Amino acid sequence: MDKILEAVVMSSYPNNVKQGLVRRVIEASKQPMDSEQCWSMLELSTKLYLTGDTKYKREIGKEVLEVYGHYHPEEFEEFFNVRFLLSLLQEGYGPLGKRSHYVLDYIQLGLQFVLESPSANSIFSLLRIEVLRKVCERPSPKQCAKISKLLTQHPQCIPTGKHQLLFCQQLIRCIGQFQCVSEGEEEIMEFLEQVNKVSGLLQRIWRTQTSAILPSLKELFTIISSTEEQEAPSNALASVVQFVPLELMDGVIRNLTNDDSITDVQMMMAIGRMIDWVSWPLGKNIDKWIIALLKGLAAVKKFSILIEVTLSKIEKVFSKLLYPIVREGALSVLQYMLLSFQHSHEAFHLLLPHIPRLVASLKKEDSNSATSSLEQLAELIHCMFFRFSGFPDLYEPVLEAVKALPIPNEDRIKHLLGQNAWTSQKNELASFYPRLASKSETGKIGLINLGNTCYMNSIIQSLFMASDFRHSVLNLTESNSQPLMTKLQWLFAFLEHSQRPAISPESFLSASWPPWFTPGAQQDCSEYLKYLLDRLHEEEKTGKRIYQKLKESSLTPQAVEHHYLNKTLIEKMFGGKMMTKIRCLKCLNVSSREEVFTDLSLAFPPSDRNVHGSTPILPVEEIGPQFIEPPENAGQLMGSPWIQRKAPMASDHAAPSMSVETLGSQEQGEAANPLHGNGVGVDAAKDPLSTFREQACAPKDSKSVPDLINYFLSPERLTAENKYHCEKCASLQDAEKVAELTEGPHYLILTLLRFSFDPRTMKRKKILDNVSIPVVLKLPILVAPEETEEVCQHGKDGAVPESGFMTVVYDLCSVVVHSGISSESGHYYCYSRECTDTVPHGQPQDGVPKPASDKQLDLEIQWYLFNDTRVSFSSFESVSNVTSFFPKDTAYVLFYRQRPERQSCLLHEALAEASRLHGEPSLHKDLMEAISKDNILFLQEQEKEARNRAAYISALPKSPLWWRDLDRDKDDDSSSGGCSPAAGGGGSGSFHGLVF
Repeated sequence: MDKILEAVVMSSYPNNVKQGLVRRVIEASKQPMDSEQCWSMLELSTKLYLTGDTKYKREIGKEVLEVYGHYHPEEFEEFFNVRFLLSLLQEGYGPLGKRSHYVLDYIQLGLQFVLESPSANSIFSLLRIEVLRKVCERPSPKQCAKISKLLTQHPQCIPTGKHQLLFCQQLIRCIGQFQCVSEGEEEIMEFLEQVNKVSGLLQRIWRTQTSAILPSLKELFTIISSTEEQEAPSNALASVVQFVPLELMDGVIRNLTNDDSITDVQMMMAIGRMIDWVSWPLGKNIDKWIIALLKGLAAVKKFSILIEVTLSKIEKVFSKLLYPIVREGALSVLQYMLLSFQHSHEAFHLLLPHIPRLVASLKKEDSNSATSSLEQLAELIHCMFFRFSGFPDLYEPVLEAVKALPIPNEDRIKHLLGQNAWTSQKNELASFYPRLASKSETGKIGLINLGNTCYMNSIIQSLFMASDFRHSVLNLTESNSQPLMTKLQWLFAFLEHSQRPAISPESFLSASWPPWFTPGAQQDCSEYLKYLLDRLHEEEKTGKRIYQKLKESSLTPQAVEHHYLNKTLIEKMFGGKMMTKIRCLKCLNVSSREEVFTDLSLAFPPSDRNVHGSTPILPVEEIGPQFIEPPENAGQLMGSPWIQRKAPMASDHAAPSMSVETLGSQEQGEAANPLHGNGVGVDAAKDPLSTFREQACAPKDSKSVPDLINYFLSPERLTAENKYHCEKCASLQDAEKVAELTEGPHYLILTLLRFSFDPRTMKRKKILDNVSIPVVLKLPILVAPEETEEVCQHGKDGAVPESGFMTVVYDLCSVVVHSGISSESGHYYCYSRECTDTVPHGQPQDGVPKPASDKQLDLEIQWYLFNDTRVSFSSFESVSNVTSFFPKDTAYVLFYRQRPERQSCLLHEALAEASRLHGEPSLHKDLMEAISKDNILFLQEQEKEARNRAAYISALPKSPLWWRDLDRDKDDDSSSGGCSPAAGGGGSGSFHGLVF
């Protein structure tokens, strides 16, 4: 019969024909037959089951074995003996090199027919030893699953006593080596099922033998804490932890964290690998174990481990929120990691580039799990905003992403932060605080952000870096009867002499606060600057005494001297004059009016105006090595009601030519836009920056500051509704209006009118055009006839007697940058440098100062970046490229300082003389005492903190990884604090799939 069955199986008949013949053989096998025939059939069926090259053959072998197990039990028991099984387990079955993979399946199949036989106990004893040996050989996940299936179905085969504990430990080591080599969905599901079977066997053993749990966990910790493993242990170990009873958690964690034999490196390795377990899709309670261990480490003050692990793993945990199957556990771990990491913003800032894309993905998913996670994530984000305020530039994209989600109240935020902190004693984390212990390496002092007061901080720092103005303020007398100027003097004095890394401008803010400003809201820094200068001017003008009296020049005519001394300090430093002329095109009558100004508001020209090539009545040209050619095609810029559109005049070509040279400006098209190819991954259609760009219709070509001055000074045609009422004609007539600068201010303030009102949206929008900024600006000033004669006598460069204009040279001092897309939001910071007369001129030769080159001027003066409390070194290159790298970060207010080209200028001479004779300004007694007391107080605070740190620092590991500069200013690397997706880095590569 065995020959017949073998012939049928090996034949080439169709399967349906063979199946019929096999059925007849199997039916015949149910009849009584001799022992020899049974053995032959059992040998054949064993061969088919173990070595069959098709599933069909193995199925036939299995069916025949079951028939003989049922109908011929004695023969089957005699065949299925201990010696045969030992041979199968130790030597395998089949030809050498092609051993069968189905031995364990075969044994499990046969065991059910010998359970009641006399040889059953011998077989069980054999299997108890053999399964332990098999596990020690580190079988594959598939073979391990077969062992687990066998032992789960036949628990009599589970090792007992000491062997049982060893079996559990070795089984855990097997799991630690499991790897899913395939990326196919079916293979992954099969792998997960195999792991689940193996961990399920451990659970079964632990239920009946609880004494095996702690030794098993100790073995697990040994595996994950090992620093010698070439490959990290498998995340499948997470399946083991889920079956540990939670009532054992406290004791286990307490023993681990208080075990002196476990080094910090081992503990850090263990907790790091446990955090990786959040990617395991079948784990239960894994997040509870991870959080418990993190809390245990905080309880024993292992802050260095917690910091290092958090910073290295938090992005990976965050990325798992994309996957619904592991989202709940990952979110729990993320919440604790962020809410407990309260000494530094660094952990939260690592996630900023990824949050918008995750939020967009969860919204798109539109499931209950995604909705719940979005609400919890929004609550977590607002907690971080509350804890680490003062970074609106970085937070703006995140705020935009979560703006539609619920915002927790302050009590809820404080509750969450309070219950998750590592410690209630802040001094225990003093050595890890991300703040400077002393001034920045620049020697400059920052200003504390008092709640969206960056607009004031940037203006104050710009005014402070205007050295002539600063010296004048500091030199004012104590009894000057100017309360606001006195507060500014105190603020400047502390910025000059304090030892603190940053000071609070709270007193000055309350004194200089415009009454219409909303507390706590972002404001327009240009509006604040105008209000501040006007207040200071009016305060002095209404009868208050001037702080400082500058030395008088014997060469100065009495009329000029008298006129100069009547000026307020604001007029001396920032005041200029402008002549506005209107010419009637019918009678050619010209009316003129002279006005004073403290800043020039430069509008952006309409898109149809070729600003590069146009020539105003007082022309502004760009010449020199940094000349920017006119664009071939001007883009379109949407108009606004308050930016005047100027039509080009027919007589432009005949206008006199008086050039304004610019040096050091950024060449058009130099910097690439980093938004192309960045990895933040916000849908372009939903990106607020992209939406705003479409609304603004910004031109593609880059403009320059001289372009905007060109447009400001160019003639404007007054026609149609804007006709001019000519007094001579006594009627409305077409006319031309032109502005002429008649007196250049000592400090020229230029405001780029980037915010315009959009009547369609009823909102103020921002013009995001990149404007190149020259480091040296040469401006034409209209000179009166008597002044022209005087200039000619002095023989100064730049004078043009024929046209009545002379060139005044200005050096760039400060650039206030606005980051954002609205005047009501975003962030302000500023680039500044000190421009003085001593730098741009060499040593005097024959009594005549030797002017330095423009390039030398730029190279010799250091640029600084002031961003609230943070002050860092910077460069003109960073100033020039900030908008190219961060499209929302645009120059808004510019400060230029006039070079003393004219020896008749009383202000320059007086300032130079005062600086030469007296050096740095001397402060009055009360102010010096206040600064000295505060410096002593700060030193005492520092000494106290140092004593608190000393005891803990000695116990910290020596690894340099734990001494990161947590307060490093990323703005130094062209990261200007902008809130574009490029800020902070990151990308799609940070979001990896589940790791098995």
